[in-house]
Amino acid sequence: MDTHAALYQQGQARLKMLRSLSPRHAHSLQSKMEEHGISRRDFMKWSAAVTAMLALPLPFSTLVAEAAELADRVPLIWLHMAECTGCSESLVRADTPNLDSLIFDHVSLEYHETLMAAAGWQAEENLEHALEAYKGNYLLAVEGAIPTANNGAYLTVGCKGHTGLHIVKHAAEGAAAIISVGTCAAFGGVQAAAPNPTGAKGVDQVVNKTVVNLGGCPPSEKNIVGTLMYFIMFGQLPALDMFNRPKWAYGARVHDNCERRGRFDAGEFVEEFGDSGAKEGFCLYKVGCKGPYTYNNCPTERFNRHTSWPVLAGHGCMGCSEPNFWDDMADFEKPLGRQLLHGLDATADTVGAVILGATAIGIGAHAVASVFANSKED
Repeated sequence: MDTHAALYQQGQARLKMLRSLSPRHAHSLQSKMEEHGISRRDFMKWSAAVTAMLALPLPFSTLVAEAAELADRVPLIWLHMAECTGCSESLVRADTPNLDSLIFDHVSLEYHETLMAAAGWQAEENLEHALEAYKGNYLLAVEGAIPTANNGAYLTVGCKGHTGLHIVKHAAEGAAAIISVGTCAAFGGVQAAAPNPTGAKGVDQVVNKTVVNLGGCPPSEKNIVGTLMYFIMFGQLPALDMFNRPKWAYGARVHDNCERRGRFDAGEFVEEFGDSGAKEGFCLYKVGCKGPYTYNNCPTERFNRHTSWPVLAGHGCMGCSEPNFWDDMADFEKPLGRQLLHGLDATADTVGAVILGATAIGIGAHAVASVFANSKED
């Protein structure tokens, strides 16, 4: 039996188990779609799109559709740590509900400090009840970095004054799977930038379980919902890269799928913001774009219901889905080579290679060759 056939059977078994559980919502996903004017045809198109995004064969779209309808059988506990709530905003702030936000609404969201009505002692009780009632079965999502200095004293949450460090460790013990939503939860984010006085760290550095890291500041709603759907559908985590990011979302460089890639290959660069090249949509590498060193699906999935993303809007990628991006990618409007080569006057015209993880990328040399080739043609 090939890998996809075995995975399909695993998905069928998982969904059969979920069907045996009682729904936690009075209204079905179908009724919610009808209420918001979303047709069954739109739903199936969404299912096919999610299937393709997850790098699965088209027949899996039926599993995706069924998993979405059964999402209310999976308890989700969402914790907020040291963060700005931008990752939640990425998912729920829409002018009109779409299928991504409806799926998130249909999941059995047991605890989410921003969205729930409860406060104070009632909120504490809700969290404690969810952790105990669904122990071993809930999906834990964490948004924000975890301060660890002084035993986590730089972040306390709730009327009982528990530290974020304590809450995350306790919640992780009974979780079936853990997702770090956003770069702060995944790698510490801006909170972990030097000198990092609070000792902020990513979730996977403070718990003893595998954590799926959804890098991005914020990650797109597609990456959040897609990861939720994968767990609902298969009851396990997707294939991960070296930084525990899902390969289906972070398997390609931003540079490889950028709509300005042709400009890079032709040696056509924006020299400064507002120049004629900027107006013509030239490559933003010379004004600091970190797309060649960043792994994410921003160019293909975009944000705000596939409307746009930073490079399309005219500013270079900041590399926000990478570990330590706030320190390693700064400053954000100069080529990365200038920083990594420590003092050498390296620009897009001279840098030969840049180290990213274990991979040497000759992006600058490529840029140089492109510039010379373009000059000869002129």
